[in-house]
Amino acid sequence: MDTGPLISFLAVDLLLVCVPGADWAYVIAAGVRGRSVTRAVAGLMTGYALHTALAVAGLAVLVAGSPALLTALTAAGAGYLIRLAWSVLRRPAAVPTGDAGEAAAPEGFWRGAAISGLNPKALLLYLSVLPQFLVTRGDHPPIALQTAVLGALHMACCTAVYLTVGTLARRLLAARPRAARAVTHTSGAAMLGIGALLLAQHAL
Repeated sequence: MDTGPLISFLAVDLLLVCVPGADWAYVIAAGVRGRSVTRAVAGLMTGYALHTALAVAGLAVLVAGSPALLTALTAAGAGYLIRLAWSVLRRPAAVPTGDAGEAAAPEGFWRGAAISGLNPKALLLYLSVLPQFLVTRGDHPPIALQTAVLGALHMACCTAVYLTVGTLARRLLAARPRAARAVTHTSGAAMLGIGALLLAQHAL
């Protein structure tokens, strides 16, 4: 696969990943509340691995072409975000010390997988952005292989950015309980707003 399309995709994808959204809000909340940022990010990447597999198999196109199915996924994802946001806003705990947050690591993993796996915006990303960088003419690898490579690049970008965001949130706010609670409230509000926006977009 030519390096040109890979570099171009990497540049565009990195810009998109750096735009704060539900994933950012989740890893910030995990970092501030003392939970395992690594497990939270691993959960998010599990969801994106599912989206990559769907794109490679061609099922993403089928989902995008079915308004009813896409709406159902949107409602499920938005409902989960709103439920998680309420949980964060209801218990905006400050950063615990030691390993207190590690007990919730498995829960953080599966929550992360649900957030990215049920996010229809991620599915549309694979449909609207990724296909523009696939090379269909000449002697090039199969489309499925190219899709898998670009999907892996996207996951690598997400991993690097989200680990950095979550770790910085934990380190910078560990000694600032008030700031930690404020950031937790902001993250919860962001997830709540994103969930409500997703529902509103498909209700219109």
